[in-house]
Amino acid sequence: MRFRSMFWRRRLMLLAGVSLCLSTGAIAQDSAGGTELETIVLEAESDDILVQDGYVAKSDRIGTKTDTPLVRIPQSVSVVTQDQIEDQKPRTLNEALSYTAGANPTNFGYDSRYDAFYLRGFPAYYTGTFRDGLKQFNGPSAWFRTEPYGLEGVTILKGPASSLYGVSGPGGIVNMVTKRPKDEEFREVELLLGQDSRYQAAVDLSGPVDDEGSLLYRFTTVGRKSDTHIDGYPDDTFYLAPAFTWKPDEDTKFTLLGEYSRSVVGATAYYVNPSLGQISDIYSGDPDWNDFTTTQGRIGYEFEHRLNDVVTLRQNLRYHEVDADLKYSYLGTSWSQYKEKVSAFSVDNIAQFEFDTGPLSHTAILGFNYNWWDYAAKSRRSTTSPADVALQAFASSGEQEMDQYGIYLHDQIELDRWTLFLTGRQDWAASDSVTSAGTAIDTTDRAFSWRAGLSYQFDWGLVPYASYSTSFSPNLGFVYDASGTRTVAEPTTADQIEVGVKYEIPDTNVILGAAYFDIDQTDGVVFDGTYDTSGNQVQRQLDLHSRGVELEANASFDNGFSLIASYTYMRMTIEEGLPGTVGNELSGAPNHVASLWGHYLFEDGPLAGLGLGAGVRYVGDSYGDDANTFKSGSRTLVDAAVSYDFGYRNPDLQGLSLQVNAKNLFDRQEAICTSGNCYWDEGRTVYGSLRYRF
Repeated sequence: MRFRSMFWRRRLMLLAGVSLCLSTGAIAQDSAGGTELETIVLEAESDDILVQDGYVAKSDRIGTKTDTPLVRIPQSVSVVTQDQIEDQKPRTLNEALSYTAGANPTNFGYDSRYDAFYLRGFPAYYTGTFRDGLKQFNGPSAWFRTEPYGLEGVTILKGPASSLYGVSGPGGIVNMVTKRPKDEEFREVELLLGQDSRYQAAVDLSGPVDDEGSLLYRFTTVGRKSDTHIDGYPDDTFYLAPAFTWKPDEDTKFTLLGEYSRSVVGATAYYVNPSLGQISDIYSGDPDWNDFTTTQGRIGYEFEHRLNDVVTLRQNLRYHEVDADLKYSYLGTSWSQYKEKVSAFSVDNIAQFEFDTGPLSHTAILGFNYNWWDYAAKSRRSTTSPADVALQAFASSGEQEMDQYGIYLHDQIELDRWTLFLTGRQDWAASDSVTSAGTAIDTTDRAFSWRAGLSYQFDWGLVPYASYSTSFSPNLGFVYDASGTRTVAEPTTADQIEVGVKYEIPDTNVILGAAYFDIDQTDGVVFDGTYDTSGNQVQRQLDLHSRGVELEANASFDNGFSLIASYTYMRMTIEEGLPGTVGNELSGAPNHVASLWGHYLFEDGPLAGLGLGAGVRYVGDSYGDDANTFKSGSRTLVDAAVSYDFGYRNPDLQGLSLQVNAKNLFDRQEAICTSGNCYWDEGRTVYGSLRYRF
């Protein structure tokens, strides 16, 4: 550890030295000239379907599938903007959600394999992950990995959303917005280095291809080679995302979005739990047999054509595929290899109508959505050695194919300052499954989901609202029962009542929000903390009840100061479950979560170009098992950032900036327990980056 500390001190001193030399030259030049220099700011976001200004999002399609101001949507919506991503430098989607009200991405401690986040107390990583408005299907282990550098924003719609999006969970959905072509030239190169021998390079290029601006492009790529604090646990990736937009006329637009990436991380981040509620410092994996390799790709398009003043047609389509290869072990007593492949196809056809009926203004959409999803898994194991694994034959670990259709209608009605949302959707889902034992199971599910919401916007910016919404989600994959048998779970359904208020302060770039929610869920799949005879975690279907309050504020002021603040109070109770758990709180569901992040950029004076950021995240205590026999303690984590934009002082260095980010600055490592299993938080991490935009 002492060697690692000295290693990083030298690298940070080197970055600081580069910063000092460049800034000294810039200040001297400015003093000699005695002139005020104009700074050109290049923004990375396209403002295509997510319009944002600093830390404040203005409008998006996620809540209505139409371009709608977020304050008029009668449901809670949070947004992680491009500026927030750039200032905080998240390494994963989980880290990007760390300052979002109602989101809890910390239940499993440090584990970069998966973005396993919770929304309003419910797991949302299988049912609530969307990309560009289309559902992103994950397999049991083959999850689509998210590269935050490839995003220009993340929109979180809280509560049930099946009335528009079909299969989704009760806590809400997280929609990742891919970087899209810009109609102005944008070029960026970024180098990043940090502790644990982390080296990363990224390039982001965009702009028009022709003089008319009818063809636009974007090319985003990331390469990373990195160790982590766990021996034999890498964090390597190669990410490539091309995008093109064709606009032959003002009424037609076609955008092609693609991605290929390959990542290698550790196959397990688990430490031995010697007894219930206890965690040791003994790592369960074998550093020489610990690779989790994911190869993934997606290709799709968004097409939009405006027929006339009334009708606009849209079609969003995507195919994606994920191949996962896990090589893992347990305490040197057994070694396993598990392979899984997931393929998915999604298409969403939308007809939008804008018309008036008397004093009522309508924005209505009629849509048809189809999803196909398929996965197959196989595994092999040896208790002799890693080399012996290759001599064993693969055995099936199950497979499943699902077809899901949905027809939906949404009408957004405005009368003066009133806005009424009425949404309804009928879904049909059919799955063909084969268990690892070769048992075939066919299921057919159908459900009607709906939403009704009403808001009123006062002259002075206050928007109170109320809504009711439902969700429907067939459960993909299999559920392990206590005997080790895999079965197909019943669909999970839920309904929510939400009452809230949003306040867009006039003549400022500030939005405040408060919401009360009450969610009832039926047949939710959770781990119960026990294991079957093969060592798999047993899963149960529980009826759960979540209710709470969320407070949130986003602001970017003209003086260079930006702010994010959030607080969530929530109580998640088990309405139906194992004997002895009914009426208890669900494990891993803290009652209190709060966060505060501020960033200030000096825009004039001798410190012009200096940026300072700091944040604090508080996670309250929570029960470590559903029997409520023990608790995980509360913890407070501090983050910080410092940056310098050389262009403020020297016109020859326009676009060059240096930034250092520290997460968990005071190196607080605590145990967090969920479903009877305990995990370690990650300690302090420090990374420096040098970025040039031109």
